[in-house]
Amino acid sequence: MLIECEGLKTIRKYGLSTLTELPAWKNLQKHQRGAAQWRIRDLFAADTDRFERFSTEACGVFLDYSKNLIDEETINRLLDLATETDVEAWRERMFAGDVVNVTENRRALHTALRRETDKSLIIDDTDVMAGIDSVKTHMRDFSDAVRNGSWTGVTGKRITDIVCIGIGGSSLGPRMVTKALGPYADSSLKLHYVSTADGGMIGDALAKVPWQSTLFIVSSKTFTTGETSLNASTARDWMMQQSGGAEMIEKHFVATTADVDRAIEFGIPRENIFEMWDWVGGRFSLWSSVGLPITLAVGMDRFEELLAGARSMDDHFQSAPLNQNMPVILAMLGIWYINFFGIKAHAVFPYDHRLNRLPAYLQQIDMESHGKAVDRDGNTVDYDTAPVIWGKPGTNCQHSLLQKLHQGLDFVPADFMAAADPHTPMGDHHNVLLANFLAQTEALMMGNTENDIRTGLQDRGIDADEIEALLPHRVLPGNRPTNTLLFRRLDPFTMGALVALYEHKAFVQGIIWNINSFDQWGVELGKKLAGEMLADLDGDVPVDNHDPSTNGLINRLKEFRKP
Repeated sequence: MLIECEGLKTIRKYGLSTLTELPAWKNLQKHQRGAAQWRIRDLFAADTDRFERFSTEACGVFLDYSKNLIDEETINRLLDLATETDVEAWRERMFAGDVVNVTENRRALHTALRRETDKSLIIDDTDVMAGIDSVKTHMRDFSDAVRNGSWTGVTGKRITDIVCIGIGGSSLGPRMVTKALGPYADSSLKLHYVSTADGGMIGDALAKVPWQSTLFIVSSKTFTTGETSLNASTARDWMMQQSGGAEMIEKHFVATTADVDRAIEFGIPRENIFEMWDWVGGRFSLWSSVGLPITLAVGMDRFEELLAGARSMDDHFQSAPLNQNMPVILAMLGIWYINFFGIKAHAVFPYDHRLNRLPAYLQQIDMESHGKAVDRDGNTVDYDTAPVIWGKPGTNCQHSLLQKLHQGLDFVPADFMAAADPHTPMGDHHNVLLANFLAQTEALMMGNTENDIRTGLQDRGIDADEIEALLPHRVLPGNRPTNTLLFRRLDPFTMGALVALYEHKAFVQGIIWNINSFDQWGVELGKKLAGEMLADLDGDVPVDNHDPSTNGLINRLKEFRKP
């Protein structure tokens, strides 16, 4: 049964038809017309307390959002919109285990996975925490056995390599976290991730690993995902060719899945299967048994610290007033730019090479969740939803992506993040990194004015004609909005808090837009069509059962394949 959003009730109360007719929305539209004329540098000049006014701290993360096109009235009006769309009540529904995934009639209880296990959560007369605790115990026992060498391959050799087979949330999350927490990892274990149907990916992984000491983790919620099933079968066949027998599966294959029977049918013993639940969405699943690669890399104690960081952000999200609530603030700033400035993109720049997978992970959290044009009731929306998320670690992107932000026609709001203390102190390296990190947000805000450039060129003795020719190329408009996230060190607790922060930001935006953040029917259509197309690619017979372009491409592929 579909849950009616309180925001829609408010709309109907006023006799209106869409979100864009809410009073708070109309007020923001009027407010934006004035804000579009502001310059952030002038806002700072007029308010010496601006940094203190527009910054907050929670769970070891400090957020400075003062370099935005906002004033106190902006924040108040944005929070009015959050109130009118009933963000707080929907937040409690999610944490309580109500059905919030309305098209699949599912809960979204990823937050239960990091809840303290002694705090019960009753769903359908069952305490789900008991099952979560059981799976975590299984993960601890297994990861300890692999890490201490008591779990060996069929030849008795200690595990040295782990091939993690999955796609989407079953791969992006663990891959991101194991990279981020590299300084805490067991150096004797090498992790390899295989996520696509490209044979080169599984081929490269298998070429690197010794079969006698390799463990395969097959992560698939349904155990029917095409790419994962294909790669798992290829890995199984390869192992059987190496070892000469099927008995190796017991010592070299484990699975994380909600469909235990299918995993057993594949050949994986029941005791090697780590369960998950249908109320865990794929892109929110790293906290579940899907996080098994993380526990193998850094140990279960560190994984518990990761959960604790996320739990801390959960508590903050549930309890902090909206005007001090970090996920709500980030979400509403996104709404401000997407819906009232018409901005189509958002950038993420972590100044830590170990966070190089974070932008890709956030692409899934935002774009798979909100890349939709219908609301919960199936009505076509008349407002923008998900922005395009892009970004890379600094400082490399200062020589590519950031040029567009500095001088391009459109401004792109961006999140910058960095740790105060590095894991690898190397002379002046970290100070140089931080200097670049801080300089970028200042430069994006301040820009470079014509007067400043002219004065600088005159001081260098350049003649007037050349100065006039150079000026247009050197002027930077500035006034580019940024958020800055600081933390002491990128440790498991902080990593957990950061990921949960962005999860909750996405949830709030989904409530504002009145769309379901937890389904992905576009992804499902692609899977369905790919399955149907497999038969068309076999053989030499031309096909004509698709549109003319697709028919032409399939037939051209068949021509290329001919000897």
